[in-house]
Amino acid sequence: MSFPRYPKYKDSGVEWLGQVPEHWEAIRYKNVFEEKFVEAGGALPLGSISFGRVVFKSDEFFNEATKATYQEVLAGEFLINPINLNYDLKSLRTALSEINTCVSPAYIVLKAKGTPDKDFLKHQLHAFDLFHMKTLGAGVRQTITFADIGACRTYLPPLPEQTRITAFLDQETAKIDELVTEQERLMALLKEKRQAVISHAVTKGLNNSDVPLRRLKFLVDSIETGFTPNSYGHPAQAGQCGVLKSGCVNHGVFDPEENKLLDEKVDPPADLEVKAGDVLMSRASGSSDLIGSVALVHETPLPRLFLSDKTFRVSQKHELVEAEYFVWAMNSKFLRTQISQIISGAEGLAKNIAQSNIRELLMPVPDIDAQKAIVCFIRKEVERFDTLTAEAQRAIDLLQERRTALISAAVTGQIDVRNH
Repeated sequence: MSFPRYPKYKDSGVEWLGQVPEHWEAIRYKNVFEEKFVEAGGALPLGSISFGRVVFKSDEFFNEATKATYQEVLAGEFLINPINLNYDLKSLRTALSEINTCVSPAYIVLKAKGTPDKDFLKHQLHAFDLFHMKTLGAGVRQTITFADIGACRTYLPPLPEQTRITAFLDQETAKIDELVTEQERLMALLKEKRQAVISHAVTKGLNNSDVPLRRLKFLVDSIETGFTPNSYGHPAQAGQCGVLKSGCVNHGVFDPEENKLLDEKVDPPADLEVKAGDVLMSRASGSSDLIGSVALVHETPLPRLFLSDKTFRVSQKHELVEAEYFVWAMNSKFLRTQISQIISGAEGLAKNIAQSNIRELLMPVPDIDAQKAIVCFIRKEVERFDTLTAEAQRAIDLLQERRTALISAAVTGQIDVRNH
């Protein structure tokens, strides 16, 4: 649906705004907002910004002394994340809080001056964040202050028009959000059916008959883990050495970018270098859902990567079990159910699985020819489900882009929605 433009425009003199409706008035953000003095909020639940919304987060294991330094932000107040603007260019860093919470003192808390339409300001701040705020700030962490924001000029319509724009956006974004929800439901259904197909093929074969079970201790030659050397936070690049993080194995997919650069003084054991054909298993993680995930390394990554103490390398008996079949079987519901029962570790802390328990797991094991046929079948089915899932994700991306563009156009006066 296309929307008309305003009858007359003027040059705003603000690069990210361009032309604005002739009757909109120029104002600096320091005259729209005032910074709230830091008020202790440690008695309130812990919160943070998450993609344009203020949300609660668990404080069960949070240090009380640290929380005592946190500041309050109340419903109806604005919150801005002003640090690391150059690190994450996707997140929305401004929000209008709908909850009472406490947040890191690094956040900026603002109150609106006068009686503007706060929802209109929320939407315009998001546009300001997307198109201009990330160009402000300085230093390695590209940090800004309210002085940086307050000095920026914007244009606002009269209050009744702000309210009309907000009502229009509420109506239109609700429609888009429902379409997104439908696509998300479809993706969840596809994921469920994908897993069901894999599990049925592994446990019932292609002839819908029971497959013999064998314990892993009879199917593997060795289960080895790596080491925990000094490492840096950023990933290794070509010509460097990195150590794999637990997230390198995620539900059947090997992600070589999940690594940390090794200290150049470290000389890692050559036999712990990850090679094409290796079967890796996540041993320890904060997420039970990832522990025990298995993936096949199809290609040797560009940087040299080494096994960490968070990951197992499983060497199976190739005459008994084919590598790719082993991976699909380990990620099937039949094995995942068993794995969930052998995970140890207190709630909220890192969890792990022991080699001795892994060896006692039961796996359906047909003969090698049947395994190869099952692998071919699963590949085709998974490709079909993944194609459908990718299409649904593309639809979501387009809808989200449409949502962002619509909001930005409305709150910067690029479209006239007063009669909608």
